[in-house]
Amino acid sequence: MALVEVRGLYVSFGAVHAVVDIDLTVTAGASVALVGRNGAGKSTTLRVLAGVQPPSAGAIRVAGIDAAREPAAVRARVGYCPDVGGLIPRATPWEHLALAARLRDLPDGWQGRGRDLLERFDLGTVADRLTASFSHGMGRRLSVVLAAFHTPDVLLLDEPFDGVDPLGVEATMLVIAEARLAGAAVLVSTHLLPLAVEACDEAVVLRGGSVVAAAPATELAGELGATRYRSLLA
Repeated sequence: MALVEVRGLYVSFGAVHAVVDIDLTVTAGASVALVGRNGAGKSTTLRVLAGVQPPSAGAIRVAGIDAAREPAAVRARVGYCPDVGGLIPRATPWEHLALAARLRDLPDGWQGRGRDLLERFDLGTVADRLTASFSHGMGRRLSVVLAAFHTPDVLLLDEPFDGVDPLGVEATMLVIAEARLAGAAVLVSTHLLPLAVEACDEAVVLRGGSVVAAAPATELAGELGATRYRSLLA
């Protein structure tokens, strides 16, 4: 079953065309990487799928919901790690989790999953520390925790590996694998090609806001894959 269906997505900011005629499908249990240079349209595409950026044109369905008409309903079904921001500087990781549990009306018992995720991402010892004092990598790890916390139908991770240490990368890979096993559709945006290949079974290459190639991620593995990837961006 397709949990993400995008047909003819356009996003414009005035005269700037950030996304141009993108088609994309992600089925339950699948993971797709969006790769490309900065400004390729990766983050904008994920923002539309997360229900936080309206499309200029196109048909976009997330978990069966029209993202243009019902963005709030989409936000209830996805877990979204934005590329920047998203954290409250004067709140602790535990307060972030408590707020998320309340906003999403999670049943009592969420505390156990919250503690487990914080420990996995090496944030257990700083669960009561203000996030304003966090390094970039710590903030990235907490953003992934918050995206996965409520076991969403669609998991959207925008640059989850940026500035993250090997332990955080390993924890993120495990979250992606668990989400897929639970039947979620996963989209990962990253400029780190080897990690995209490891995390996902399909790669979609964007350039200038458009799709220039879509192939099994293994075709972009190793030096031959990297050479092919560079040629697609030329």
